[in-house]
Amino acid sequence: MLIDSHCHLDYFAESELPDILTRAAAAQVSEMVTIGTTMAQAANVLKLVEAHANVWGTVGVHPHHAGEADIPSPALLAGLAEHPKIIGFGESGLDYFYDRAPREQQQENFRAHIRAAQLADLPLVIHARDADADIMNILQAELDAGGKFEFLLHCFSSSRQLAEFGVKLGGYVSFSGILTFVKSHELKQIAADLPAERLLVETDAPYLAPVPVRGKRNEPAFVAHTAAVLAGLRGLTLEQLAELTTANFLRLFRKAD
Repeated sequence: MLIDSHCHLDYFAESELPDILTRAAAAQVSEMVTIGTTMAQAANVLKLVEAHANVWGTVGVHPHHAGEADIPSPALLAGLAEHPKIIGFGESGLDYFYDRAPREQQQENFRAHIRAAQLADLPLVIHARDADADIMNILQAELDAGGKFEFLLHCFSSSRQLAEFGVKLGGYVSFSGILTFVKSHELKQIAADLPAERLLVETDAPYLAPVPVRGKRNEPAFVAHTAAVLAGLRGLTLEQLAELTTANFLRLFRKAD
């Protein structure tokens, strides 16, 4: 069975979810994580995880929204993660491609989420786009100042340097439908080379549908397409890849075990 380590189920209409979850089960996707993007939206995440036994959640503020409200304190985030089905924080990080929030606020927000991960001993889901140097600098600085924390570089499409740096710090790397795109040659090589025990798969649904369903609205069932491509790159069967990435998921997101 596969696990979709990153999707946004609250971006779908509530009436659609039964069919979405049925299609996921038919595609051998047993569990999924619906990801927080704002503090106001955390209530939606909690509602979803409480309604569906195979759905887990995270809470946090996406870098796009870092300038819209007060940045949550590490203690506030850690308190929300006391819920038994909230298994991590995020997504948080830096996005210098869109720059929808001032970079200083993005950085402050990112640091608050790292400190929540340290405080609660739960992993952080990291969004990184066109900000590799600052992502690495902040990760290292917070590690040096506050100690070890676990994290996942989600929907990875950044540089080999960031991937290898993240793994060196003990992080994990998750691949989305981008891995299946025809022109993703460099990303495919990175996915082939990283340590097997650090690999996860995701959809980022409803975005980034993989080949052969590119152009459609993405959903958790489609993580099987990304997994098949990653399996091919690693010389594994899809069943072996599912076993590997599920074990990795449960090692990182311990509350989901």
